[in-house]
Amino acid sequence: MSDPAKVRRHAERVRELVASVVRSQIKDPRLGMITITDARITADLRDATVFYTVLGDAVAQADTAAALESAKGLLRSTVGKALGLRHSPTLTFVLDDVQDQVKHIDDLLAAARNADAEVQRLAARAEYAGEAQPYRVDDEDDDETDEAIEAADVTESPRGGEAR
Repeated sequence: MSDPAKVRRHAERVRELVASVVRSQIKDPRLGMITITDARITADLRDATVFYTVLGDAVAQADTAAALESAKGLLRSTVGKALGLRHSPTLTFVLDDVQDQVKHIDDLLAAARNADAEVQRLAARAEYAGEAQPYRVDDEDDDETDEAIEAADVTESPRGGEAR
Protein backbone atom coordinates (compact mmCIF):
# COMPACT_ATOMS: atom_id res chain seq x y z
CA MET A 1 0.00 0.00 0.00
CA SER A 2 1.44 3.36 -1.04
CA ASP A 3 1.42 6.56 0.88
CA PRO A 4 -1.65 8.68 -0.09
CA ALA A 5 0.53 11.76 -0.58
CA LYS A 6 2.74 9.78 -2.95
CA VAL A 7 -0.31 8.59 -4.88
CA ARG A 8 -1.56 12.19 -5.22
CA ARG A 9 1.85 13.35 -6.45
CA HIS A 10 1.98 10.58 -9.01
CA ALA A 11 -1.57 11.37 -10.18
CA GLU A 12 -0.65 15.03 -10.62
CA ARG A 13 2.48 14.05 -12.49
CA VAL A 14 0.47 11.73 -14.78
CA ARG A 15 -1.90 14.63 -15.56
CA GLU A 16 1.00 16.95 -16.40
CA LEU A 17 2.79 14.34 -18.52
CA VAL A 18 -0.28 13.39 -20.53
CA ALA A 19 -1.12 17.06 -21.14
CA SER A 20 2.44 17.73 -22.27
CA VAL A 21 2.58 14.75 -24.63
CA VAL A 22 -0.85 15.52 -26.09
CA ARG A 23 0.20 19.10 -26.73
CA SER A 24 3.64 18.43 -28.19
CA GLN A 25 3.97 14.89 -29.57
CA ILE A 26 0.59 13.67 -30.79
CA LYS A 27 -0.07 14.96 -34.30
CA ASP A 28 -3.32 13.11 -34.94
CA PRO A 29 -5.74 15.29 -36.96
CA ARG A 30 -8.69 13.77 -35.08
CA LEU A 31 -7.45 15.31 -31.84
CA GLY A 32 -9.62 18.32 -31.06
CA MET A 33 -9.29 21.18 -28.61
CA ILE A 34 -8.57 19.01 -25.58
CA THR A 35 -7.93 19.88 -21.96
CA ILE A 36 -6.66 17.32 -19.47
CA THR A 37 -8.65 18.16 -16.34
CA ASP A 38 -7.67 15.51 -13.82
CA ALA A 39 -5.90 12.20 -13.30
CA ARG A 40 -6.41 9.59 -10.63
CA ILE A 41 -4.23 6.63 -9.95
CA THR A 42 -4.93 3.54 -7.85
CA ALA A 43 -3.10 2.96 -4.59
CA ASP A 44 -0.97 0.21 -6.14
CA LEU A 45 0.08 2.66 -8.92
CA ARG A 46 -0.98 0.20 -11.65
CA ASP A 47 -4.06 1.91 -13.16
CA ALA A 48 -4.48 5.58 -13.99
CA THR A 49 -7.66 7.29 -15.10
CA VAL A 50 -7.21 10.50 -17.08
CA PHE A 51 -10.17 12.90 -17.36
CA TYR A 52 -10.38 15.28 -20.30
CA THR A 53 -12.76 17.77 -21.90
CA VAL A 54 -13.13 18.58 -25.56
CA LEU A 55 -14.36 21.81 -27.07
CA GLY A 56 -16.90 20.94 -29.73
CA ASP A 57 -19.85 18.74 -30.51
CA ALA A 58 -20.32 14.99 -30.13
CA VAL A 59 -18.39 14.27 -33.35
CA ALA A 60 -15.33 16.17 -32.05
CA GLN A 61 -15.58 14.28 -28.76
CA ALA A 62 -15.76 10.92 -30.51
CA ASP A 63 -12.82 11.80 -32.79
CA THR A 64 -10.72 12.92 -29.81
CA ALA A 65 -11.56 9.72 -27.90
CA ALA A 66 -10.42 7.68 -30.92
CA ALA A 67 -7.19 9.69 -31.19
CA LEU A 68 -6.43 9.17 -27.51
CA GLU A 69 -7.08 5.44 -27.80
CA SER A 70 -4.68 5.18 -30.73
CA ALA A 71 -1.99 7.16 -28.85
CA LYS A 72 -2.44 5.21 -25.60
CA GLY A 73 0.77 3.18 -26.10
CA LEU A 74 2.93 6.28 -26.61
CA LEU A 75 1.33 7.99 -23.63
CA ARG A 76 1.75 4.94 -21.38
CA SER A 77 5.43 4.49 -22.25
CA THR A 78 6.14 8.20 -21.71
CA VAL A 79 4.36 8.18 -18.34
CA GLY A 80 6.10 4.97 -17.27
CA LYS A 81 9.56 6.28 -18.10
CA ALA A 82 8.96 9.63 -16.43
CA LEU A 83 7.54 8.18 -13.22
CA GLY A 84 10.31 5.60 -12.88
CA LEU A 85 8.01 2.91 -11.55
CA ARG A 86 8.54 -0.82 -11.93
CA HIS A 87 5.25 -1.13 -13.86
CA SER A 88 3.89 1.54 -16.16
CA PRO A 89 0.30 2.31 -15.15
CA THR A 90 -2.39 1.45 -17.66
CA LEU A 91 -4.19 4.56 -18.87
CA THR A 92 -7.94 4.91 -19.16
CA PHE A 93 -9.37 8.05 -20.73
CA VAL A 94 -12.73 9.34 -19.51
CA LEU A 95 -14.60 12.27 -21.02
CA ASP A 96 -15.18 14.77 -18.22
CA ASP A 97 -18.71 16.09 -18.68
CA VAL A 98 -18.43 18.86 -16.10
CA GLN A 99 -19.72 21.46 -18.55
CA ASP A 100 -22.91 19.47 -19.18
CA GLN A 101 -23.46 19.04 -15.45
CA VAL A 102 -22.85 22.75 -14.86
CA LYS A 103 -25.40 23.64 -17.54
CA HIS A 104 -27.93 21.24 -16.01
CA ILE A 105 -27.43 22.72 -12.54
CA ASP A 106 -27.74 26.26 -13.95
CA ASP A 107 -31.02 25.28 -15.62
CA LEU A 108 -32.31 23.84 -12.34
CA LEU A 109 -31.33 26.99 -10.45
CA ALA A 110 -33.04 29.19 -13.05
CA ALA A 111 -36.22 27.12 -12.75
CA ALA A 112 -36.07 27.43 -8.94
CA ARG A 113 -35.60 31.22 -9.22
CA ASN A 114 -38.61 31.46 -11.54
CA ALA A 115 -40.74 29.39 -9.17
CA ASP A 116 -39.68 31.58 -6.22
CA ALA A 117 -40.52 34.73 -8.18
CA GLU A 118 -43.96 33.30 -8.99
CA VAL A 119 -44.59 32.50 -5.32
CA GLN A 120 -43.52 36.02 -4.33
CA ARG A 121 -45.80 37.52 -6.98
CA LEU A 122 -48.76 35.47 -5.73
CA ALA A 123 -47.97 36.29 -2.09
CA ALA A 124 -47.93 40.03 -2.84
CA ARG A 125 -51.56 39.90 -4.05
CA ALA A 126 -52.77 37.50 -1.35
CA GLU A 127 -55.42 38.53 1.18
CA TYR A 128 -56.32 37.02 4.51
CA ALA A 129 -59.01 34.33 4.42
CA GLY A 130 -60.61 35.70 7.56
CA GLU A 131 -59.91 38.75 9.64
CA ALA A 132 -56.50 40.36 9.50
CA GLN A 133 -56.17 39.81 13.26
CA PRO A 134 -57.83 36.47 14.11
CA TYR A 135 -56.87 36.55 17.79
CA ARG A 136 -58.72 38.44 20.48
CA VAL A 137 -56.90 41.51 21.72
CA ASP A 138 -57.81 42.88 25.17
CA ASP A 139 -58.36 46.64 25.11
CA GLU A 140 -60.10 48.98 27.53
CA ASP A 141 -63.09 49.06 25.18
CA ASP A 142 -63.40 45.31 25.44
CA ASP A 143 -63.80 45.49 29.25
CA GLU A 144 -66.93 47.62 28.92
CA THR A 145 -68.23 45.34 26.17
CA ASP A 146 -67.61 42.26 28.33
CA GLU A 147 -69.71 43.74 31.18
CA ALA A 148 -72.57 44.49 28.80
CA ILE A 149 -72.43 40.94 27.42
CA GLU A 150 -72.49 39.46 30.92
CA ALA A 151 -75.55 41.53 31.86
CA ALA A 152 -77.40 40.44 28.72
CA ASP A 153 -76.27 36.86 29.16
CA VAL A 154 -78.71 36.16 31.96
CA THR A 155 -81.49 34.34 30.14
CA GLU A 156 -83.79 31.51 30.94
CA SER A 157 -82.72 28.00 30.24
CA PRO A 158 -85.06 25.61 28.37
CA ARG A 159 -85.73 23.72 31.62
CA GLY A 160 -87.11 26.74 33.28
CA GLY A 161 -84.59 28.43 35.47
CA GLU A 162 -81.98 31.05 35.13
CA ALA A 163 -78.91 30.18 33.15
CA ARG A 164 -75.72 31.93 33.57
